[in-house]
Amino acid sequence: MMQDFILTEEQQDLVALAKDFAEKEVKPVVAECDRKGEFPMDVYKKFFEAGFPTMFVPEKYGGLGAGALNLVLINEQFAKVDAGFIVSATTAEFGSTPVRIAGTEEQIAYYMGRVMKGQLGAFCLTEPDAGSDAAATRTTAVRKGDEYILNGHKCFITSGGLAGMYTVFATMDRSLGAKGITCFLVERERAGVSVGKDEDKMGLRLSNTADVIFDDVHIPVANRIGEEGEGFKIAMKSLDRSRGVNSYGCLGIAERAIEEAVAYAKQRVTFGRPIIKNQGLQWMLADMQIQCTAARALLYRCAEMIDKTGRYDTQLGSITKTFVSDMCMKVTTDAVQIFGGYGYSREYPIEKLMRDAKIFQIFEGTNQIQRMVIGSQLQR
Repeated sequence: MMQDFILTEEQQDLVALAKDFAEKEVKPVVAECDRKGEFPMDVYKKFFEAGFPTMFVPEKYGGLGAGALNLVLINEQFAKVDAGFIVSATTAEFGSTPVRIAGTEEQIAYYMGRVMKGQLGAFCLTEPDAGSDAAATRTTAVRKGDEYILNGHKCFITSGGLAGMYTVFATMDRSLGAKGITCFLVERERAGVSVGKDEDKMGLRLSNTADVIFDDVHIPVANRIGEEGEGFKIAMKSLDRSRGVNSYGCLGIAERAIEEAVAYAKQRVTFGRPIIKNQGLQWMLADMQIQCTAARALLYRCAEMIDKTGRYDTQLGSITKTFVSDMCMKVTTDAVQIFGGYGYSREYPIEKLMRDAKIFQIFEGTNQIQRMVIGSQLQR
Protein backbone atom coordinates (compact mmCIF):
# COMPACT_ATOMS: atom_id res chain seq x y z
CA MET A 1 0.00 0.00 0.00
CA MET A 2 1.17 3.51 -0.75
CA GLN A 3 0.67 4.64 2.86
CA ASP A 4 3.26 2.09 4.04
CA PHE A 5 5.96 4.55 3.02
CA ILE A 6 4.82 7.04 5.66
CA LEU A 7 3.92 4.61 8.45
CA THR A 8 6.30 3.58 11.19
CA GLU A 9 7.20 -0.08 11.61
CA GLU A 10 4.97 -0.19 14.70
CA GLN A 11 2.03 1.22 12.74
CA GLN A 12 2.55 -1.29 9.95
CA ASP A 13 2.46 -4.06 12.56
CA LEU A 14 -0.83 -2.71 13.92
CA VAL A 15 -2.29 -2.64 10.41
CA ALA A 16 -1.17 -6.23 9.81
CA LEU A 17 -2.62 -7.35 13.16
CA ALA A 18 -6.00 -5.73 12.45
CA LYS A 19 -6.13 -7.05 8.90
CA ASP A 20 -5.35 -10.59 10.02
CA PHE A 21 -8.00 -10.56 12.76
CA ALA A 22 -10.64 -9.05 10.47
CA GLU A 23 -10.00 -11.62 7.74
CA LYS A 24 -9.95 -14.62 10.07
CA GLU A 25 -12.64 -13.72 12.62
CA VAL A 26 -15.00 -11.15 11.13
CA LYS A 27 -15.15 -12.03 7.43
CA PRO A 28 -16.59 -15.57 7.88
CA VAL A 29 -19.71 -14.24 9.67
CA VAL A 30 -20.41 -11.13 7.60
CA ALA A 31 -22.81 -12.59 5.02
CA GLU A 32 -25.07 -14.31 7.56
CA CYS A 33 -25.07 -11.39 10.01
CA ASP A 34 -25.82 -8.97 7.18
CA ARG A 35 -28.86 -11.03 6.19
CA LYS A 36 -30.10 -11.26 9.78
CA GLY A 37 -29.11 -7.73 10.79
CA GLU A 38 -27.18 -8.97 13.83
CA PHE A 39 -24.04 -7.89 15.66
CA PRO A 40 -21.78 -10.96 16.19
CA MET A 41 -21.24 -10.76 19.94
CA ASP A 42 -19.12 -13.91 19.98
CA VAL A 43 -16.70 -12.25 17.56
CA TYR A 44 -16.73 -9.09 19.67
CA LYS A 45 -15.62 -11.12 22.69
CA LYS A 46 -12.57 -12.27 20.75
CA PHE A 47 -12.09 -8.69 19.52
CA PHE A 48 -12.07 -7.52 23.13
CA GLU A 49 -9.69 -10.27 24.25
CA ALA A 50 -7.32 -9.18 21.47
CA GLY A 51 -7.28 -5.70 23.03
CA PHE A 52 -8.71 -3.69 20.13
CA PRO A 53 -11.60 -1.80 21.84
CA THR A 54 -9.43 -0.71 24.79
CA MET A 55 -6.53 0.64 22.74
CA PHE A 56 -7.89 4.21 23.03
CA VAL A 57 -7.98 4.02 26.85
CA PRO A 58 -5.13 6.05 28.40
CA GLU A 59 -2.29 4.00 29.90
CA LYS A 60 -3.07 5.25 33.43
CA TYR A 61 -6.40 3.41 33.22
CA GLY A 62 -4.96 0.21 31.79
CA GLY A 63 -5.18 0.85 28.03
CA LEU A 64 -2.56 1.55 25.39
CA GLY A 65 -3.33 5.22 24.86
CA ALA A 66 -3.23 4.75 21.08
CA GLY A 67 -3.35 8.02 19.16
CA ALA A 68 -5.95 9.10 16.61
CA LEU A 69 -3.93 7.99 13.57
CA ASN A 70 -3.28 4.54 15.02
CA LEU A 71 -6.99 4.06 15.69
CA VAL A 72 -7.84 5.19 12.15
CA LEU A 73 -5.31 2.74 10.69
CA ILE A 74 -6.67 -0.16 12.74
CA ASN A 75 -10.35 0.58 12.19
CA GLU A 76 -9.83 1.16 8.47
CA GLN A 77 -8.72 -2.47 8.11
CA PHE A 78 -11.84 -3.73 9.87
CA ALA A 79 -14.03 -1.47 7.73
CA LYS A 80 -12.63 -3.09 4.58
CA VAL A 81 -14.13 -6.36 5.83
CA ASP A 82 -17.26 -4.92 7.42
CA ALA A 83 -17.82 -1.30 8.45
CA GLY A 84 -20.89 -2.15 10.50
CA PHE A 85 -18.96 -4.41 12.85
CA ILE A 86 -16.24 -1.88 13.62
CA VAL A 87 -18.70 1.01 14.00
CA SER A 88 -20.53 -0.80 16.81
CA ALA A 89 -17.45 -2.47 18.26
CA THR A 90 -15.79 0.90 18.95
CA THR A 91 -18.72 2.89 20.37
CA ALA A 92 -17.17 2.88 23.84
CA GLU A 93 -14.60 5.33 22.46
CA PHE A 94 -17.24 7.66 20.99
CA GLY A 95 -19.48 7.33 24.04
CA SER A 96 -16.56 8.29 26.28
CA THR A 97 -15.92 11.56 24.45
CA PRO A 98 -18.25 13.74 26.57
CA VAL A 99 -16.70 12.28 29.71
CA ARG A 100 -13.18 12.98 28.48
CA ILE A 101 -14.15 16.52 27.47
CA ALA A 102 -16.01 17.66 30.58
CA GLY A 103 -15.90 14.86 33.15
CA THR A 104 -14.10 14.79 36.46
CA GLU A 105 -11.12 12.52 37.08
CA GLU A 106 -13.42 10.21 39.05
CA GLN A 107 -15.93 10.04 36.17
CA ILE A 108 -13.23 9.31 33.59
CA ALA A 109 -11.69 6.58 35.75
CA TYR A 110 -15.15 5.06 36.34
CA TYR A 111 -16.02 5.03 32.64
CA MET A 112 -12.66 3.65 31.55
CA GLY A 113 -12.86 0.97 34.22
CA ARG A 114 -16.10 -0.31 32.70
CA VAL A 115 -14.58 -0.21 29.21
CA MET A 116 -11.65 -2.28 30.45
CA LYS A 117 -14.17 -4.90 31.63
CA GLY A 118 -15.57 -5.20 28.11
CA GLN A 119 -18.56 -2.89 28.22
CA LEU A 120 -19.64 -0.92 25.17
CA GLY A 121 -20.85 2.65 25.43
CA ALA A 122 -23.36 4.69 23.43
CA PHE A 123 -23.80 8.38 22.63
CA CYS A 124 -27.48 9.27 23.14
CA LEU A 125 -28.32 12.55 21.43
CA THR A 126 -30.72 11.87 18.53
CA GLU A 127 -34.49 11.78 19.10
CA PRO A 128 -37.50 11.31 16.79
CA ASP A 129 -37.95 15.10 16.63
CA ALA A 130 -34.35 16.15 17.25
CA GLY A 131 -31.89 14.96 14.62
CA SER A 132 -30.01 17.73 12.85
CA ASP A 133 -31.77 20.15 15.22
CA ALA A 134 -30.21 18.67 18.36
CA ALA A 135 -31.27 21.68 20.45
CA ALA A 136 -34.89 20.49 20.08
CA THR A 137 -34.23 17.68 22.57
CA ARG A 138 -37.37 16.58 24.44
CA THR A 139 -35.79 14.14 26.89
CA THR A 140 -36.07 15.84 30.27
CA ALA A 141 -33.98 15.95 33.42
CA VAL A 142 -35.58 17.24 36.61
CA ARG A 143 -33.44 17.82 39.68
CA LYS A 144 -34.76 16.63 43.01
CA GLY A 145 -32.31 16.99 45.86
CA ASP A 146 -29.08 15.16 45.13
CA GLU A 147 -30.33 13.39 42.01
CA TYR A 148 -31.94 13.95 38.62
CA ILE A 149 -34.90 12.12 37.15
CA LEU A 150 -34.67 11.41 33.41
CA ASN A 151 -37.57 10.77 31.06
CA GLY A 152 -37.38 10.49 27.29
CA HIS A 153 -36.87 8.51 24.14
CA LYS A 154 -33.67 8.41 22.09
CA CYS A 155 -33.53 6.84 18.63
CA PHE A 156 -30.96 5.70 16.03
CA ILE A 157 -28.50 5.05 18.84
CA THR A 158 -25.47 3.11 17.63
CA SER A 159 -24.94 0.10 19.93
CA GLY A 160 -28.01 1.20 21.88
CA GLY A 161 -28.99 -2.40 22.45
CA LEU A 162 -25.47 -3.52 23.35
CA ALA A 163 -24.10 -0.74 25.54
CA GLY A 164 -23.56 -0.99 29.26
CA MET A 165 -23.48 2.78 29.69
CA TYR A 166 -24.89 5.79 27.91
CA THR A 167 -23.91 9.43 27.69
CA VAL A 168 -27.33 11.08 27.55
CA PHE A 169 -28.32 14.62 26.66
CA ALA A 170 -31.49 15.95 28.29
CA THR A 171 -33.12 19.34 28.70
CA MET A 172 -33.79 20.91 32.06
CA ASP A 173 -35.70 23.80 30.51
CA ARG A 174 -36.97 23.62 26.92
CA SER A 175 -37.58 27.38 26.85
CA LEU A 176 -33.80 27.88 27.00
CA GLY A 177 -33.20 25.82 23.84
CA ALA A 178 -29.57 24.71 23.55
CA LYS A 179 -28.68 26.40 26.85
CA GLY A 180 -31.14 24.18 28.73
CA ILE A 181 -29.41 20.89 27.85
CA THR A 182 -27.28 18.93 30.31
CA CYS A 183 -25.22 15.75 29.85
CA PHE A 184 -25.42 12.66 32.06
CA LEU A 185 -23.69 9.30 32.40
CA VAL A 186 -26.38 6.63 32.70
CA GLU A 187 -25.64 2.98 33.43
CA ARG A 188 -27.70 0.35 31.60
CA GLU A 189 -28.59 -1.43 34.83
CA ARG A 190 -30.44 1.53 36.34
CA ALA A 191 -34.16 1.02 36.89
CA GLY A 192 -36.21 2.62 34.13
CA VAL A 193 -33.61 2.19 31.36
CA SER A 194 -34.83 -0.01 28.52
CA VAL A 195 -34.05 -0.72 24.88
CA GLY A 196 -36.77 -0.27 22.27
CA LYS A 197 -36.86 -1.49 18.70
CA ASP A 198 -33.78 -2.41 16.70
CA GLU A 199 -33.68 -0.61 13.36
CA ASP A 200 -33.98 -2.86 10.30
CA LYS A 201 -31.50 -0.90 8.21
CA MET A 202 -30.60 -0.83 4.52
CA GLY A 203 -26.89 -1.09 5.24
CA LEU A 204 -24.35 -1.28 8.05
CA ARG A 205 -26.47 -4.18 9.26
CA LEU A 206 -23.85 -5.68 11.57
CA SER A 207 -23.99 -2.46 13.56
CA ASN A 208 -26.67 -2.47 16.24
CA THR A 209 -28.93 0.60 16.03
CA ALA A 210 -31.74 0.88 18.56
CA ASP A 211 -34.09 3.10 20.55
CA VAL A 212 -33.15 3.73 24.18
CA ILE A 213 -35.92 4.71 26.60
CA PHE A 214 -35.62 6.43 29.97
CA ASP A 215 -38.64 6.14 32.27
CA ASP A 216 -38.22 7.90 35.63
CA VAL A 217 -34.54 7.01 35.74
CA HIS A 218 -32.90 8.32 38.91
CA ILE A 219 -29.38 9.64 38.32
CA PRO A 220 -27.10 10.91 41.12
CA VAL A 221 -25.64 14.36 40.76
CA ALA A 222 -22.24 12.65 40.60
CA ASN A 223 -23.26 11.32 37.16
CA ARG A 224 -23.78 14.77 35.66
CA ILE A 225 -21.06 15.52 33.11
CA GLY A 226 -20.07 19.16 33.24
CA GLU A 227 -22.34 21.84 34.63
CA GLU A 228 -26.06 22.25 34.10
CA GLY A 229 -26.75 23.85 30.73
CA GLU A 230 -23.41 22.80 29.21
CA GLY A 231 -24.73 19.68 27.50
CA PHE A 232 -25.24 21.10 24.02
CA LYS A 233 -21.73 22.56 24.00
CA ILE A 234 -20.33 19.19 25.13
CA ALA A 235 -22.30 17.38 22.41
CA MET A 236 -21.01 19.69 19.69
CA LYS A 237 -17.43 19.37 20.92
CA SER A 238 -17.83 15.59 20.95
CA LEU A 239 -19.03 15.58 17.36
CA ASP A 240 -16.19 17.91 16.36
CA ARG A 241 -13.77 15.33 17.75
CA SER A 242 -15.37 12.36 16.05
CA ARG A 243 -16.48 13.55 12.60
CA GLY A 244 -13.13 13.62 10.89
CA VAL A 245 -11.43 10.55 12.32
CA ASN A 246 -14.58 8.41 12.33
CA SER A 247 -14.56 8.56 8.53
CA TYR A 248 -12.29 5.50 8.59
CA GLY A 249 -15.43 3.49 7.75
CA CYS A 250 -15.82 5.27 4.43
CA LEU A 251 -12.17 4.82 3.58
CA GLY A 252 -12.25 1.09 4.27
CA ILE A 253 -15.43 0.60 2.24
CA ALA A 254 -14.06 2.56 -0.74
CA GLU A 255 -10.73 0.71 -0.72
CA ARG A 256 -12.53 -2.62 -0.73
CA ALA A 257 -14.82 -1.47 -3.57
CA ILE A 258 -11.83 -0.46 -5.71
CA GLU A 259 -10.05 -3.75 -5.05
CA GLU A 260 -13.16 -5.74 -5.99
CA ALA A 261 -13.81 -3.62 -9.09
CA VAL A 262 -10.23 -3.94 -10.38
CA ALA A 263 -10.19 -7.70 -9.81
CA TYR A 264 -13.52 -8.11 -11.60
CA ALA A 265 -12.49 -5.86 -14.51
CA LYS A 266 -9.38 -7.96 -15.05
CA GLN A 267 -11.25 -11.25 -15.33
CA ARG A 268 -14.50 -10.11 -16.99
CA VAL A 269 -14.14 -10.57 -20.77
CA THR A 270 -16.36 -8.89 -23.35
CA PHE A 271 -15.74 -8.58 -27.08
CA GLY A 272 -12.70 -10.80 -26.70
CA ARG A 273 -10.74 -8.94 -24.05
CA PRO A 274 -10.90 -8.02 -20.32
CA ILE A 275 -13.05 -4.95 -19.74
CA ILE A 276 -10.18 -3.25 -17.89
CA LYS A 277 -8.57 -2.79 -21.34
CA ASN A 278 -11.34 -0.34 -22.26
CA GLN A 279 -10.18 3.24 -21.82
CA GLY A 280 -13.56 4.45 -20.58
CA LEU A 281 -13.50 1.94 -17.73
CA GLN A 282 -9.83 2.66 -16.97
CA TRP A 283 -10.71 6.32 -16.50
CA MET A 284 -13.57 5.36 -14.23
CA LEU A 285 -11.25 3.26 -12.07
CA ALA A 286 -8.62 5.99 -12.15
CA ASP A 287 -11.11 8.57 -10.85
CA MET A 288 -12.13 6.18 -8.08
CA GLN A 289 -8.49 5.76 -7.05
CA ILE A 290 -7.80 9.51 -7.26
CA GLN A 291 -10.72 10.30 -4.98
CA CYS A 292 -9.86 7.55 -2.50
CA THR A 293 -6.21 8.60 -2.34
CA ALA A 294 -7.17 12.23 -1.72
CA ALA A 295 -9.64 11.15 0.99
CA ARG A 296 -6.99 9.03 2.69
CA ALA A 297 -4.56 11.95 2.75
CA LEU A 298 -7.21 14.23 4.26
CA LEU A 299 -8.26 11.70 6.88
CA TYR A 300 -4.71 10.86 7.92
CA ARG A 301 -3.87 14.57 8.07
CA CYS A 302 -6.85 15.21 10.33
CA ALA A 303 -5.75 12.40 12.67
CA GLU A 304 -2.10 13.52 12.60
CA MET A 305 -3.06 17.05 13.61
CA ILE A 306 -4.92 15.69 16.63
CA ASP A 307 -1.93 13.57 17.67
CA LYS A 308 0.65 16.31 17.19
CA THR A 309 -1.26 19.35 18.46
CA GLY A 310 -4.23 18.02 20.39
CA ARG A 311 -6.37 20.29 18.26
CA TYR A 312 -9.78 19.32 16.92
CA ASP A 313 -10.51 21.74 14.12
CA THR A 314 -14.25 22.17 13.50
CA GLN A 315 -13.93 23.16 9.86
CA LEU A 316 -11.37 20.47 9.02
CA GLY A 317 -13.49 17.82 10.72
CA SER A 318 -16.57 18.80 8.73
CA ILE A 319 -14.58 18.99 5.48
CA THR A 320 -13.07 15.56 6.11
CA LYS A 321 -16.39 13.94 7.01
CA THR A 322 -18.14 15.43 3.97
CA PHE A 323 -15.43 14.75 1.41
CA VAL A 324 -14.66 11.20 2.54
CA SER A 325 -18.31 10.12 2.78
CA ASP A 326 -19.25 11.69 -0.56
CA MET A 327 -16.22 9.96 -2.08
CA CYS A 328 -17.29 6.63 -0.63
CA MET A 329 -20.80 6.86 -2.04
CA LYS A 330 -19.47 7.80 -5.49
CA VAL A 331 -16.83 5.05 -5.52
CA THR A 332 -19.25 2.31 -4.48
CA THR A 333 -21.86 3.49 -7.00
CA ASP A 334 -19.24 3.38 -9.76
CA ALA A 335 -18.11 -0.06 -8.59
CA VAL A 336 -21.67 -1.35 -8.99
CA GLN A 337 -21.68 0.10 -12.51
CA ILE A 338 -18.44 -1.70 -13.37
CA PHE A 339 -19.92 -5.00 -12.21
CA GLY A 340 -23.01 -4.36 -14.31
CA GLY A 341 -25.91 -6.64 -13.45
CA TYR A 342 -23.72 -8.67 -11.11
CA GLY A 343 -23.13 -5.53 -9.06
CA TYR A 344 -26.83 -5.48 -8.28
CA SER A 345 -26.80 -9.09 -7.10
CA ARG A 346 -26.29 -10.17 -3.51
CA GLU A 347 -24.08 -12.95 -4.82
CA TYR A 348 -21.32 -10.35 -5.19
CA PRO A 349 -20.01 -8.03 -2.42
CA ILE A 350 -20.43 -4.73 -4.24
CA GLU A 351 -24.14 -4.12 -3.56
CA LYS A 352 -23.47 -4.47 0.18
CA LEU A 353 -20.63 -1.95 0.06
CA MET A 354 -22.94 0.54 -1.64
CA ARG A 355 -25.61 -0.07 1.02
CA ASP A 356 -23.08 0.38 3.80
CA ALA A 357 -21.69 3.59 2.29
CA LYS A 358 -24.88 5.64 2.31
CA ILE A 359 -25.31 6.16 6.04
CA PHE A 360 -21.98 7.96 6.34
CA GLN A 361 -23.50 10.91 4.45
CA ILE A 362 -26.24 11.04 7.08
CA PHE A 363 -25.10 10.26 10.62
CA GLU A 364 -22.98 12.44 12.90
CA GLY A 365 -24.53 15.39 11.09
CA THR A 366 -25.73 15.16 7.49
CA ASN A 367 -23.40 16.44 4.80
CA GLN A 368 -25.81 19.32 4.25
CA ILE A 369 -25.35 20.29 7.91
CA GLN A 370 -21.58 19.95 7.47
CA ARG A 371 -21.68 22.40 4.59
CA MET A 372 -23.58 24.82 6.83
CA VAL A 373 -20.88 24.40 9.49
CA ILE A 374 -18.11 25.02 6.96
CA GLY A 375 -19.93 28.07 5.59
CA SER A 376 -20.40 29.42 9.10
CA GLN A 377 -16.71 28.95 9.82
CA LEU A 378 -15.81 30.82 6.63
CA GLN A 379 -17.97 33.76 7.69
CA ARG A 380 -15.92 34.06 10.86
